[in-house]
Amino acid sequence: MAEKRIGIIMNGVTGRMGAKQHLLRSLLAVRDEGGLILRDGTRLIPEPVLVGRDSKKLSSLAKEHGITRWSTDVEGTLRDNTLPIFFDAVSTNLRAKFVRQAIAAGKHIYCEKPTATNLFDALDIYRRAKAAGIKHGVVQDKLWLPGLLKLQHLLESGFFGRVLSVRGEFGYWVFDGSDEPAQRPSWNYRQSQGGGIILDMLTHWRYVLDNLFGGVKAVSCRGVVHIKERWSEDGERYESDAEDAAYATFELRDGGIAHFNSSWAVRVRRDDLLTIQVDGTEGSAVAGLRRCWFQSRSNTPTPVWNPDLPQTLDYMGGWEESLDNVVYTNAFRAQWELFLRHVTEETPFPWNLREGAKGVQLAELAYESTLERRWVDVSEIEE
Repeated sequence: MAEKRIGIIMNGVTGRMGAKQHLLRSLLAVRDEGGLILRDGTRLIPEPVLVGRDSKKLSSLAKEHGITRWSTDVEGTLRDNTLPIFFDAVSTNLRAKFVRQAIAAGKHIYCEKPTATNLFDALDIYRRAKAAGIKHGVVQDKLWLPGLLKLQHLLESGFFGRVLSVRGEFGYWVFDGSDEPAQRPSWNYRQSQGGGIILDMLTHWRYVLDNLFGGVKAVSCRGVVHIKERWSEDGERYESDAEDAAYATFELRDGGIAHFNSSWAVRVRRDDLLTIQVDGTEGSAVAGLRRCWFQSRSNTPTPVWNPDLPQTLDYMGGWEESLDNVVYTNAFRAQWELFLRHVTEETPFPWNLREGAKGVQLAELAYESTLERRWVDVSEIEE
């Protein structure tokens, strides 16, 4: 079987998401399994080139995983014609700068969300990519989570009838770094570095609502800095000025209502770190990262409100769990494989930089709503 190798510049890959999800569990997993089999039977072998600022981290990561090339020279790798794809996972405030450089160099673009810290830059890189005629995409990994795929199957089957509401709960307790190590980098809590949970998570909720529930018409949001003092990776105390929690309500274009609580200052007593409940006229479902439970209209109990007596109904027992009828792959890898096919086989890839700009737009409007304490309409973004 013929082999074809494809060079991929991976900028900012020593970070948590870049290393674990995009490198180890996606591209290296494809490489180690013999490549991605294309329509003509060719095996496409990804060859990542690690790029970043810390030469020690880069060399160590490359050596550990049998990667032959790494560099601290972004511009130099962009001049290399053997590397057609540029992937970016640096901190958000630097993304637009690097993506513009890569577009100018003629590279196909795949990058993490948010695509920029503001809508102007997000639209600018989309327009530049479109004008350059290159392939471009943004990570929207939640769409390939097993739990959400099961939820999507219920939606497509008409199980819910008319969808009335969507309720999302996301988050966990992130230690402030004073006694326990923080699970997230300190830039997440600094506005100057593109931090804040609104920009981080509402970009996710935008594409989830757009793809599964028909899109967002308006938003009302309240962002809050709950933990105002944290400690950095170097043990230095700093003041958090980027919100660590956001409470957002969305009016959907089909008339439904969605509400998402997103917090790095909440303790978990639910089935998963992310749960999404959908309620419809004919049934309801609750999806986590991997599992999904549903309850039909005919199986819905009749509650009786009486706080003076012990509860006799087993509300959890009336739900059925969706079966694992297929083998699910890592969500990041699933989208990576689709993007590689988009580049090499011209297959459709609708999750482009325009879709990324929509996420930034919603975050920007949510900040406006927070500051002005009001509902804000969400307009359509140009093609």
